[in-house]
Amino acid sequence: MENTPICSRFAPSPTGYMHIGNLRTALYAYLLSRSTGGKFIVRIEDTDRERLVEGAVDVILGTLKVTGLDYDEGPVVGGPNGPYTQSERKPIYREYAEKLVSLGHAYYCFCTPERLAELHEENENGGYDRHCRNLPADVVKANLEAGIPYVIRQKIPLEGTTSYTDEVFGEISMENKEMQDQILLKADGYPTYNFAHVVDDYLMGVTHVVRGSEYLTSTPKYVLLYDAFGWERPHYCHLPLLMGKDADGKISKLSKRHGAVSFQDLVKNGYLPEAIVNYIALLGWCPKNTNQEIFSLEELKGLFGIEGINKSPAVFDYEKLRWFNSEYIKALPDDRYNALAVPALKKVCGDNVDVYKLAELLHSRLACFGDIPETVRFINERLPMEDPASLYANKKNKTTAESCKAVLNDVLPMLELTEAWDNDSLFELLKGYAEGIGIKAGAVMWAVRIAVARQAVTPGGATELMTVLGKNETVQRIKLAISEL
Repeated sequence: MENTPICSRFAPSPTGYMHIGNLRTALYAYLLSRSTGGKFIVRIEDTDRERLVEGAVDVILGTLKVTGLDYDEGPVVGGPNGPYTQSERKPIYREYAEKLVSLGHAYYCFCTPERLAELHEENENGGYDRHCRNLPADVVKANLEAGIPYVIRQKIPLEGTTSYTDEVFGEISMENKEMQDQILLKADGYPTYNFAHVVDDYLMGVTHVVRGSEYLTSTPKYVLLYDAFGWERPHYCHLPLLMGKDADGKISKLSKRHGAVSFQDLVKNGYLPEAIVNYIALLGWCPKNTNQEIFSLEELKGLFGIEGINKSPAVFDYEKLRWFNSEYIKALPDDRYNALAVPALKKVCGDNVDVYKLAELLHSRLACFGDIPETVRFINERLPMEDPASLYANKKNKTTAESCKAVLNDVLPMLELTEAWDNDSLFELLKGYAEGIGIKAGAVMWAVRIAVARQAVTPGGATELMTVLGKNETVQRIKLAISEL
């Protein structure tokens, strides 16, 4: 299989945002085709007209563009097998549905909605009773000529078993008596997903169908359609479920209660597209012979293979995503990093501080751009200090609230008098003071840092924060700290 170019596709329904699970499906289909020098097709499956969401197609195509998943055929780019939006392909589905009727593998069903509703009330789980399956040809002809509304249903064999081999889960079998005579063409002329995707995949030359494992038990119906037409079946590759972890540790299917589950929300919350792609590539797939975790899209193309896909569900770990994101942020060139960080910092801090210096401090410390408001809140406002004694106490530097107060009283006039307000000058000033009175420089830096930040964890040391805050604000905060101590 490695030597044969693969044609895969991503065929989403435009019913809303781009779920992380959908993006993973797109990514795996993309990587599978690219790893063999094959073709990647995008198709919009919009035949469920009631669930369409305006603008969803733009979201889908925009996500593919941002993540770098370029496609060879599809909307916008076109191709020899178009159109690539199913609502524009209605005549094609009717032709093939009627062909299936002529082959004896489908039939016209004239049952009214009222009859079907009554049937459902009588037996909620019984499904369709095949009432029209064996109507005499003259009755069918008369009904069609009379213009009676109808659907076309698949004629599932009543006996035997249908099997297929999935590339991940192995052989899957289902007894035919367990399957319903599903609708292929609806009364409004639109096909169902169950029919349209089979016709489209065949006509577009798709060799490998990549989708979620929820379709494992539906696929026997699809392979029966391939067999009925005499078409070669594609390879099926069903992906493991994506799960989320609740606050109590329980694992369940990934949903909004676990956090952001759409690509758009993750980006809005400050995650980089390339970090998201890298992380979800490893949610259900593992490369061979390496412990490496950071991969570019180009590297993934060279490494990806079906044999690395796991059967077991994958758990979406937001903390792990944060780690990936932090690594990608560290690797950003300064111009792109500043383009993302500086506007966010200006929104929080305004023009009161040196946002470029603050951005520089955060570059190697930031896990997510969405963290910026909370991370730098101490810069924009003087946080309440509820327990000064514990904040100023530090075992490593042997500091206490009392020792820190003495340090602050000593360095305040020195800072008020100094003209040089840059990091190196301030560092030398405080270091010289420490040497002069015979204490660790770390003890002085600790006292000043806590005084100006008013919290324990900060993105930078004392003198770095002082340069960001500026001389006036630094002096005022040290005065406040002395009064509190």
